[in-house]
Amino acid sequence: MATTTKKDYYELLGVKRDASDAEIKKAYKRLARKYHPDVNPNDKTAEEKFKEISEAYHVLSNKDLRKKYDQFGHSSRWSQEFSGFDSSGFDFKNPFSSSEGFGSIFEEIFGGAAGAQARTRTKPRAPMKGRDLQYSMEIGFMDAVKGISTNITVNSASSNNQRLRVKIPAGVDSGSNVRLAGKGEPGAYGGPHGDLYIITKVRPHPFFERKGDNLYVDIPITLGEAVFGAKIEVPTIDGNSLMKIPPGTQNGQKFRLYGKGVPYMKGDRRGDQYVTVKVSIPKNLDENSKELLKQFENLNPENPREHIKVSP
Repeated sequence: MATTTKKDYYELLGVKRDASDAEIKKAYKRLARKYHPDVNPNDKTAEEKFKEISEAYHVLSNKDLRKKYDQFGHSSRWSQEFSGFDSSGFDFKNPFSSSEGFGSIFEEIFGGAAGAQARTRTKPRAPMKGRDLQYSMEIGFMDAVKGISTNITVNSASSNNQRLRVKIPAGVDSGSNVRLAGKGEPGAYGGPHGDLYIITKVRPHPFFERKGDNLYVDIPITLGEAVFGAKIEVPTIDGNSLMKIPPGTQNGQKFRLYGKGVPYMKGDRRGDQYVTVKVSIPKNLDENSKELLKQFENLNPENPREHIKVSP
């Protein structure tokens, strides 16, 4: 009867053919401790050896399998009956996938949690997603509210530096996360790439102040515009817009321009812009202007502090 080139199970474990169960177990524990992949990382020879002794131990530690192995050895009959999975679920083609049954002996060899970990690591590793990456980007105020496309270079620990063309959407603020799917580290064991997260930092604007999706700006107006009313140009992120100043406008009065704020990152709406007017008082009046103001006050007597009193 033709035989295969596989090594004899008893020889693999270094025991006699009449060895007791205890002797077989002891021999396997000694060899498993020596050849386990956790003890020999990236050592293919040790990995193959561990597979061989695990297969040998599985057969010789099972009363029925050992009896049949003693009868047939590595004959064609053995190959026919036990190729692939045997009745106990052991995978002869890939012993690592059957290592659940070795849990207790691994824990005896390595102890506690380390044994459980060693048992797990003998299984074929499932695909794992790659590590996510972060990239900090500083952008200008107008680029943040309007959006921008630009080139960046991302440093990676496990692959070459990536040069990417990225689109920053309108409405980002300092601390916003822009996700680029699949642009992170490559996965392990055939797993997908991780993601790239761009963290934005927005430079301040000379006169716009942003709070959420709303904008705030202070605009000076003349004394005449405040008294008589006017239509003035107000800067917005879309350019200048006309805003009506009603007669009798007070210093510090606030006006709202609907939909003139920052675009929402999610959705098609926009915030608003709030305009606070600051009445500008002339500093260098000539004598005629001073006299006219005195006449104005005489004709329009008013005490704006009349309501500010402290009770005795």
